[in-house]
Amino acid sequence: MEIHEVRYFLAACETLNFHRAAARCHVTQSALTRAIQKLEAELGSHLFRRERNGVQLSDFGRLMRPHLEEILGRTKNAQEVARSFLRLEAASLTLGVMCTIGPLRFVGFLNAFRASHPSIEISVVESVPSRLGELLLNGSLDIGLMAQPGPFDPRLSVEPIYQERFGLAFPTGHRFEQRNILNVADVAGEPYLDRINCEYANHIDALCVERGINIQVAYRSEREDWIMAMIAAGMGVCFAPEFSAMLPGICHRPVADPEVVRQVSLVFVKGCSHSPAVSTFARAVRNYDWGSRANEAVMS
Repeated sequence: MEIHEVRYFLAACETLNFHRAAARCHVTQSALTRAIQKLEAELGSHLFRRERNGVQLSDFGRLMRPHLEEILGRTKNAQEVARSFLRLEAASLTLGVMCTIGPLRFVGFLNAFRASHPSIEISVVESVPSRLGELLLNGSLDIGLMAQPGPFDPRLSVEPIYQERFGLAFPTGHRFEQRNILNVADVAGEPYLDRINCEYANHIDALCVERGINIQVAYRSEREDWIMAMIAAGMGVCFAPEFSAMLPGICHRPVADPEVVRQVSLVFVKGCSHSPAVSTFARAVRNYDWGSRANEAVMS
């Protein structure tokens, strides 16, 4: 059964005249007649009774008409859904973001993306890189933005987007504020706020152990916002990426000896075909000016 056969049949139902039905469908009468005959052969009985001045629906034709109308209606609906999907209307995607990405920096990007693509609905899932990788591989996420000191799963495609230096975050007015660069050893003797979900925590701990630096942990939390609030309140310092420490009352200075830098990447499953919405989002991530601090300044 072909959709054009159904369409020709329904046009004939409305006009009860093959000539007028053919004109409505922009085909010849012979083409319309052949299509209806083919449909009758497939269904197993005549759909019309031929009369001198036109045609009338047979009992079988009246029985089949609502079913064929439903088929045509569903087809038109499917076509419209497909067109909307390809035009990015009512499109959606699920994005994985590691919980240590600075919200002001990332919200600046989301705000710009929303302005250009208001019909794309984005669901954001926040977690640690290992969990985000699992969600990508099992299909729960479409795409991710994350970083980690070691290699990613070989089944994932990783595109570097921007680099971010680690440093010490501390409250406004702290003695570190007078310096442009700090050393890893400067953390010694300071009350330390431990970011439990930091993907570079083990790497930084190893650097401190190598240098005989004793970190005095005052508080630990999985919540980045709590850690930042405690820093602003003067309760301690912590190692943090530069774009995570941008809230009022918090200062940040990069560390040297050694410098610690993370690479934030766009991550997705290799060989996976993407929807137009996901492809559009990935292209926007690649083209965004992540290196400009003006984006964050607008949000602060």
